[in-house]
Amino acid sequence: MKGIVFQQPAFLSHYYNVSDGKISRNNGNTLSFPDWLGGFSLRYPKVSSNRFLPHSRAAAAASSSAAPGSGCDPWLEPKTQQRKKKIAGVDQDELLDPKLLADPDSCFCEFEGVHIHHKVYTAESQMNALSQLPYSTSHKIGLPIILLHGFGASVFSWSRVMKRLAEVTASKVLAFDRPAFGLTSRVDSFMHSSLGTEDTKPLNLYSMAFSVLATLQFIDLLEAEKAILVGHSAGSLVAVESYFEAPERIAALILVAPAIFAPRPFYRVAEGNEGGRDTQTEGDGSNSNGFKKQFIKLSVILLKLTTCIIQAITQMLKGMADMLNSLYKKVLSAILRSDFGVMLIRMLIDKFGTAAVRFAWYDSKQVSEHVLDGYTKPLRAKGWDKALAEFTAATLAYSESGSKPQLSKRLHEISCPVLIVTGDSDRIVPSWNAKRLAQAIPGSCLQVIKHCGHLPHEEKVEEFVSVVEMFLKRAFGDFEEPSLQAVI
Repeated sequence: MKGIVFQQPAFLSHYYNVSDGKISRNNGNTLSFPDWLGGFSLRYPKVSSNRFLPHSRAAAAASSSAAPGSGCDPWLEPKTQQRKKKIAGVDQDELLDPKLLADPDSCFCEFEGVHIHHKVYTAESQMNALSQLPYSTSHKIGLPIILLHGFGASVFSWSRVMKRLAEVTASKVLAFDRPAFGLTSRVDSFMHSSLGTEDTKPLNLYSMAFSVLATLQFIDLLEAEKAILVGHSAGSLVAVESYFEAPERIAALILVAPAIFAPRPFYRVAEGNEGGRDTQTEGDGSNSNGFKKQFIKLSVILLKLTTCIIQAITQMLKGMADMLNSLYKKVLSAILRSDFGVMLIRMLIDKFGTAAVRFAWYDSKQVSEHVLDGYTKPLRAKGWDKALAEFTAATLAYSESGSKPQLSKRLHEISCPVLIVTGDSDRIVPSWNAKRLAQAIPGSCLQVIKHCGHLPHEEKVEEFVSVVEMFLKRAFGDFEEPSLQAVI
């Protein structure tokens, strides 16, 4: 626009007289417009709009105006705003309530103020499904299954096997999103904890204890006395902790690529060297004098004393290391709960989110856009970043807690049937850890799937379902199958 055009000059008649192509002021002065054709145009150079604003407002407008060449004019486009950066390819401008992202078969139930997203699958025709399955001449298992996803995953990760597992068991299969993941509601843990009193302080929604109680609650929801727990990666921790919380409610454990630290096998060293040494000394007494005997005994005493001192120093250093480790975790937990921690979570998810999904597969080329969309969909939920920071901080607190014995020291107490499934090419939780874990759990069965990474239930659906079916038939059925690799 070069100027403003007035087609009707009549409103100027109070100050000007217009006639014969001339405009004269009432004071007698005349303005000439040679191109006057019944109207006139007043043209002026474009000036900054800030001239017509008070000084303070003009300064503010100047500071907020776009840079030259940016194509953004705050006066012509007042609603134009800079869009937020995408996280892992997901637009962060309009985050939604998780319920608005739900699928047609999604369900929600409220537990301790949290709306937990879950899905339930029941075989369409249990008896017909059983009759069509191989080795299905025996009676049905009839035990429900609860699926527990790993870190960064959700109900989506079980979508390929839920129907098949329901047919295998001829019962219900339920998968739910743990707090901070999937479409379960994001609740401010600080606001939630302030609702309680000193005597009835609510659980941390992102703690292990909450996930365990939610798991047991879903067994009640399924109206079952017992259930089979299937945990993947970090979900295996929830499965095992749920067993120790209520062993009478857990029929069996299936641990898939379990992210559980397995202790090294302990071998007892046969004692008696010291006695043998004394015997040898006594046997050689005839060939040595009494001074040599006393010298040997003194050396043994000094050796024992030195060993005790070294052990005391080692324990002291270990105690200092544990104290420093505890302090480090507390500081890190505080950082995670800060704005900086939330920003750090967003940066890590943006940089490594989709890359981690591909890295988890044996063949990353098989990771489709559908898979990536399923894993990144929860990034569209309000408060996902803060909830993930809270979960990470709660996980640190769980690992530091000394209220219960270490899980690795209690594995030998598990008495229910246990199946451990791992991929031979798992780059996140190596298969050797699963083998060591199987050695720590008495009577457990280990199955290694070839050419498979960290996600057997997604990469190798047929092999995974087959292994689970054989295990369940062997544990609860009345027929004999080729035995799985049992580790005693």
